[in-house]
Amino acid sequence: MSLPVPVDDGAADHLPGLSVPHLLLPSTSGGSVALDGLGPGRTVLYVYPRTAGPDGVVPDGWDDIPGARGCTPEACGFRDHHEELLAAGATGVFGISAQDTAEQWEVVERLGLPFALLADPGLGLAAAMRLPTFDVAGATLYRRLTLVVRDGVVEHVFYPVFPPGEHAQEVLAWLRATPRITEPSRGCG
Repeated sequence: MSLPVPVDDGAADHLPGLSVPHLLLPSTSGGSVALDGLGPGRTVLYVYPRTAGPDGVVPDGWDDIPGARGCTPEACGFRDHHEELLAAGATGVFGISAQDTAEQWEVVERLGLPFALLADPGLGLAAAMRLPTFDVAGATLYRRLTLVVRDGVVEHVFYPVFPPGEHAQEVLAWLRATPRITEPSRGCG
């Protein structure tokens, strides 16, 4: 199947250097995750439109929307490279979508994800950070992008993401190639 390739429309250009807002999102690991409380180090937040359920049903016209299809292959990529991402310096990986936690639980179980998905059905993160979205079948969904957050600030943005099934490898390569800036040591002088 030949899918339309998303183009960089500049909708994420403002994100590097922004602080992550105080936003509590329900997590499939139980409770909520405070995005401004992710802690020190690098956290990978991959933001995606929605994952189809086990029946594979998607909204009409889904395959015609650039960047819409591919949420399951993307999640599987982050699953398959999870340990490598952590070894390359990520302190955590989270997926974020506008789906509710019940739908996300099904995805975590079915795909065997070793990380939590965060539910943002109210698109609070989109409003707080002006993240790109699109409308389909009466719903507003996130456009696919990934934020690398370091110490509460967006360090790097991947946008647009294509092909989604290879994206985790792209993030992994970036983590390996980009040393984490550390505080200089204060020796005796």
